[in-house]
Amino acid sequence: MQMDTSLAGYLRAGEGQDPCDALAKEILSNREILAWILKGVVEEFKDCTIRDIADKYIESDLEIAATAVDADMNHRRRTDSITGMNTEDKTVGEGTIYYDIRFSALAPGDGRQIKLIINVEAQNAYRPGYPLVKRALYYAARMISAQNGTEFAAPHYENLKKVYSIWICSQPPQVRQQAITRYTVREETVLGHSTEKKENYDLLSVIFINLSNRFDEHSGNMIDLLNTALTGELSANQKIKVLHEDYGIHMTKKLEGDVSLMCNISEGYRIRGMELGRAEGFRQGMEQGMEQGIQQGMEQGIQQGMEQGIQQGMQKGLNEGILKGMLSAIRNIMESMNISADQAMNLLKIPENDRPRYLKLLEETPA
Repeated sequence: MQMDTSLAGYLRAGEGQDPCDALAKEILSNREILAWILKGVVEEFKDCTIRDIADKYIESDLEIAATAVDADMNHRRRTDSITGMNTEDKTVGEGTIYYDIRFSALAPGDGRQIKLIINVEAQNAYRPGYPLVKRALYYAARMISAQNGTEFAAPHYENLKKVYSIWICSQPPQVRQQAITRYTVREETVLGHSTEKKENYDLLSVIFINLSNRFDEHSGNMIDLLNTALTGELSANQKIKVLHEDYGIHMTKKLEGDVSLMCNISEGYRIRGMELGRAEGFRQGMEQGMEQGIQQGMEQGIQQGMEQGIQQGMQKGLNEGILKGMLSAIRNIMESMNISADQAMNLLKIPENDRPRYLKLLEETPA
């Protein structure tokens, strides 16, 4: 299947981003998958159906919606993915922030529609060298302050919209897997009995959705939907089947292509890791064997040499299996994205000195 999408062009352009990260954002931007996320963690949507969230409440042309608070919401452009809102947030002295996905949504409440501003982030590294929750709170705070001049003009702070920053963490620590954590603003009366309307301070919510490689078939659970789409050991065909049959996701050609391509690239990474790990392990084993042979004498050295010969034979078989797997991954990516072997190897991060071997085998070995 040839995939001719904005993602393919983006990857061909060589932006230096991990292609799996780019694919995760493409998959998460599907409005039906977003609807599952919103129903699962955004309280304003807990009583809505997935279909209503996807069709009625998720905004599409968000740049237009942001120019005026009272914009005519009947002129939405419906798409399969969320596009339009500027994901760049630039301030003097603070640099530029690029949100993964940012959009507006309209939530029903008290006979009127409440506008929300929502950011969804796909995150691999759970401990990137700083507390991730602080970064998430910063993103949410920026979405609050960035409304000045778009959603309201000071001093009309009553027009501030509630923001959500939702982080999908694919590789959290084991103790945090399959868990959802929420950080919100709450009122605490220290003295007396004065209270404020919740809508006047409940303006910021940060949510972490922590995934795992576990797969609970037919669970109908939002986390398992995301596990299926972004992680796990399922094949592309299995993922497509589960997403459609168990979660009612309309599998467009683009979404099928993104899921399949992510599986192919992930498999290529896995095989490449095996290749490097086996090579390093064998090298260390050989060095240790040589040292032990010298230390323990000729007799033991001969015995170890025989064992190493057996290991070499096993290693040769493993290497052949890994080689075939990598060739298959390269071919699959070439076919699915309609790109050259060199471009496919760029995506798989295959070192330059290994590429002539793969190019030769691609020519010699039938598909």
